[in-house]
Amino acid sequence: MEQMLAARLHVPSRTLRIEEVAKPEPGPGQVLVKVEAAGVCLSDVHLIDGTLTPLLLPGDTVTLGHEVSGTIAETGPGVTRWTPGQRVVLYAGEVRDGVTHTRGVDYDGGWAEYALSAEDALVELPDTIPFDQGAIIPDAVSTPWGAITATGAVRPAEAVGVWGAGGLGVHAVQLLRAVGACPIVAVDPNPTARERALARGADLALDPADPALRERIGAATGGAGLAAAFDFAGVPAVRAQALSVLAPKGRLVLVGLTDQPLTVADGTRFSYLQQQILGHYGSDMPVALPQLLALVRGGRLDFSGSISGELPLARAAEAVERLESKAGDPIRLILRP
Repeated sequence: MEQMLAARLHVPSRTLRIEEVAKPEPGPGQVLVKVEAAGVCLSDVHLIDGTLTPLLLPGDTVTLGHEVSGTIAETGPGVTRWTPGQRVVLYAGEVRDGVTHTRGVDYDGGWAEYALSAEDALVELPDTIPFDQGAIIPDAVSTPWGAITATGAVRPAEAVGVWGAGGLGVHAVQLLRAVGACPIVAVDPNPTARERALARGADLALDPADPALRERIGAATGGAGLAAAFDFAGVPAVRAQALSVLAPKGRLVLVGLTDQPLTVADGTRFSYLQQQILGHYGSDMPVALPQLLALVRGGRLDFSGSISGELPLARAAEAVERLESKAGDPIRLILRP
């Protein structure tokens, strides 16, 4: 039986190891993809550090990686829509019996030489888009896209705020610019992140510790406040601050994940202003991925600046460490099998 390298997480001990495992074979309705690029996400860090735990994983070990691009290597019985050699991007999850399973969490992902996918859980990657940019779209880009266009339903000329301008937040700024939001306010304690947000299209970038933050957002919005605020940090203090600068009927969209309680300090004010708090997770892949690939292909979006470095698969642990320690303030690191 053919072997391949994979970065496997033993969940009970939170141990990441590079292992030789059997190369998978595609079953009916499946394709085998030769992985060309796989993104390293903060969710992967949280799986390793124990903040996140797979809910639907059948065993105790999983190959990480939910941002994956590559080429079709083999097709399983009954698959007619794909042929070997086609360039593809894999969805970050699959719906099985009505339940969403996340790739690299609930089943084996793309930190490996090959990855399996259901034939309807991937999309063709245009020749003009490099594998590294293609790989990061199914989370680092599609999650904020879903938060902005679906959950947050941002309209042109609406004032918006983005708290946390890291891997997802910096893309949110780009995407908000693309849909015509104005002004766009980025809030992040890291000066590098603030500079990056301004370079990607934010109109204003503020330190959350700035005592004049509320006044500055008020001035930028003509006193109205923000129509929509996005929390990409998953921090209770961020949520409280965002609520404090929300306009009447404004919505706070929770994208960053946390197990901490959500508190509304003044419930009467919140209800009187008819504000909303909306939870967001992932994106509708069959809708979001083709939209985003079309926008990249058409020159409306460019994520080349989001690739902060590439490492071979064997150095997966180093990539995780770099992301966790924020060494060099990476947006996305890519593993190349």
